[in-house]
Amino acid sequence: MEFFRIRRDIPLMKNALLLNAISFLTFIAAVFFLTTRGLHLSVEFTGGTVMEVAYEQPADLESVRKVIESLGYADVPVQNFGTSRDVLLRLPVKAGQSSGQQSETVLAALKAQNPAVELRRTEFVGPQVGQELVTHGLMALGLVIVGIMIYLALRFEWKYAVSAIVANLHDVVIILGFFAFFQWEFSLAVLAAVLAVLGYSVNESVVIFDRIRETFRRQRKMTTPQVIDHAITSTISRTIITHGSTQAMVLSMLVFGGPTLFYFSLALTIGICFGIYSSVFVGAAMAMWLGIKREDLIKTSSKTEGDPDDPNAGAVV
Repeated sequence: MEFFRIRRDIPLMKNALLLNAISFLTFIAAVFFLTTRGLHLSVEFTGGTVMEVAYEQPADLESVRKVIESLGYADVPVQNFGTSRDVLLRLPVKAGQSSGQQSETVLAALKAQNPAVELRRTEFVGPQVGQELVTHGLMALGLVIVGIMIYLALRFEWKYAVSAIVANLHDVVIILGFFAFFQWEFSLAVLAAVLAVLGYSVNESVVIFDRIRETFRRQRKMTTPQVIDHAITSTISRTIITHGSTQAMVLSMLVFGGPTLFYFSLALTIGICFGIYSSVFVGAAMAMWLGIKREDLIKTSSKTEGDPDDPNAGAVV
């Protein structure tokens, strides 16, 4: 399915060096902010107090959030839990206060707003649990990267695997750089979004690499940059359809999903936008600079002779 077809190949690789230089500077800036400012980790990672309160009527989450903010807590997740009358709060560790003191202070403030509120449960998530989540999250990220490299190396060739991983890590680091620079809360939901972007980005890379392999088979007179330009140009319509529909769904979550889904959808929005860019200008350009050629994908037979201009001569397809 195509909305349109571009008749002439767009010379994208002609500007690959300039665009990758800009990408490299963006990557360095993201690493700088991650190193100097760090991530604003949520209570799942740092430890804190989890409270569940119940109301007689459906809770006004915005009013609850304002009460929490008036106590000096910024960006505290406030969400419904089970029903619209139950509210779950995740409070970060506060210097000079124990978990019990935190829950008592918050409950008193909520009762001042609505005397009918009841405390259902309160739990303390210790730093040890948070460290375990960090370790498991990094382990999951590492396993995903290794799995992608193995898959691409088996399906294509090691140069494509290296190119795809560089492009995918480019997306991940830039997402983290945004969260470090603006000090947005980094939660388990955001980590899930980062892992989703990895899979989404590698899918785009595989589509482009598949088209590169197909073009190498059909167009033997084309140079490698021309092959890559043709492959990318021929997939533009597909990219607009798939990424446009996905981005529309993510933007609807960003706008209408509320605070619970805001940072999750924000990470996906950044990842999808940079995923398109990196697959074309980072992954494909990196593969070109690593020296991909027709022989990497198609085995030739020295016993087969024929017209060198014949697209099927000497090729085992």
